[in-house]
Amino acid sequence: MLTTVELEAIAGDIRNISHRAGRAILDVYEQDFSVTHKQDDSPLTQADLASNTIICDALAALTPNIPLLSEESAEIDFATRSQWRQYWLVDPLDGTREFVNRNGEFTVNIALISNHAPVFGVVYVPVSGVTYTGIEKQGASRQDSGQAPVRIHVRQPCANPVVVVGSRSHANPKLLHHLAAIGDYQLVRMGSSLKFCLLAEGKADFYPRLGPTSEWDTAAAHAVVNAAGGRIITLDGEALQYNTKESLLNPEFLVIADDSRDWLTPFRNYRG
Repeated sequence: MLTTVELEAIAGDIRNISHRAGRAILDVYEQDFSVTHKQDDSPLTQADLASNTIICDALAALTPNIPLLSEESAEIDFATRSQWRQYWLVDPLDGTREFVNRNGEFTVNIALISNHAPVFGVVYVPVSGVTYTGIEKQGASRQDSGQAPVRIHVRQPCANPVVVVGSRSHANPKLLHHLAAIGDYQLVRMGSSLKFCLLAEGKADFYPRLGPTSEWDTAAAHAVVNAAGGRIITLDGEALQYNTKESLLNPEFLVIADDSRDWLTPFRNYRG
């Protein structure tokens, strides 16, 4: 089990791994590329696969005793992974639809899960060169390309009107109905785990996710949000957890910056 001190010691290595993966993604992004589709109809490109190889090989060399689960190698059965107390959870290219649409809103996500919770996360944005890092009990940071890291924290109290972020590629018509109950708000649409990072750095206040996501989609950014003082809860009011069941799909959840406000009540009766 990696300790907080050990995580701090290798945080730079993990950021470097994400940057290497990001360069491989951009090599594909800057060319004509083909798109295939998985069984669930989600897109897959050579960039996903190249990034996955770099990350998995590098993490295996850096921490050979810690297992790894990636979107591109998610066939590990629950009987095996239920025995894991700690493991890496990776999305080598989060926001493949944004990648295909060439809008720049895609990320490399690397998280460490310990006892069902994200305790460390790196979210790297290849197009902008921005890196977000969160370490449990140590705080969160944003690092622009070529610059020193800067500590970030969620906004408390929230803005007026509230800044709500929503998915660019997975718009949910029911969302607007439930948002009406929170009062005045401004809706910003964004791709990939960048939505979480906007909250973590105090540029947004609330992200309700009422559509499907997988555990690798959220884990790294979840760690950043937690370390920045926010939290993520299910519609039952419980903390979002990882690797607790056979399915790797998350339940609906809310990402919250200012916890002094009741965000949950308008969504308790939501049925997808």
